[in-house]
Amino acid sequence: MRNKETSRDPAAETDFGFRRVPEAAKAPLVRAVFDSVANRYDLMNDLMSGFIHRLWKDAMVAWLAPRPGQTLLDVAGGTGDVACRALKRLKPEQGGAAIICDANEQMLDVGRIRAIDDGIIAGIEWVCGDAEALPVADRSVDLYTIAFGLRNVTHIDRALAEARRVLKPGGRFMCLEFAPAAAPWLAPAYDLYSFRILPLIGQAVTGDRDAYAYLVESIRRFPPQAVLCDLIEVAGLERPRFRNLTGGIAALHSAWRL
Repeated sequence: MRNKETSRDPAAETDFGFRRVPEAAKAPLVRAVFDSVANRYDLMNDLMSGFIHRLWKDAMVAWLAPRPGQTLLDVAGGTGDVACRALKRLKPEQGGAAIICDANEQMLDVGRIRAIDDGIIAGIEWVCGDAEALPVADRSVDLYTIAFGLRNVTHIDRALAEARRVLKPGGRFMCLEFAPAAAPWLAPAYDLYSFRILPLIGQAVTGDRDAYAYLVESIRRFPPQAVLCDLIEVAGLERPRFRNLTGGIAALHSAWRL
């Protein structure tokens, strides 16, 4: 088990969307965003992406290539979309398991209820925890995934270091995240949709326009793909590489704990 670290500099600030806030304030602000939208989170993912997020998550699991008997840790796993996809390949009857870790209890509650309704009970565990201080033992998991969660952490470097810590030697890291800039041919339409239309959909469906304004802003503040590869390598993960998805709207990053 790990205890959450406090900021090294109490006066330090970080991005919360386009705002600068004290580092200590970001995690509570992010939790409040997801508290607000938890019950409609999956519906909004379908609506705002035109169901494409499902294809991205399928592509993530396909590239990850889970094997029977392995243990997956899905960080910022929310309602369990990625973990439940992977669990079919992990095969709990052969010892495979998926641990879904998220800082937001409400998101976990929604996912847990949905999994039970779908008959997914064996081989799955739901844990409330911080990506920067995971409640998971050193070298204990074969696979680490994080989908649409890395941009919400306060310190990306600490979250990546935690990924390396919990992975076994030979373990696989994979991140699915929105990229800060789409391909030039797509960028004007994407920006119009992101800044003008998406927050309105968020308001209509969840009653929280600000949550989806934050979503768009946090994407624009996230490191570009090549920079994220560098951060992954600095954290001690090897052979980082990425694949763009849907004109660079999102990207998959892969690396190994050697």
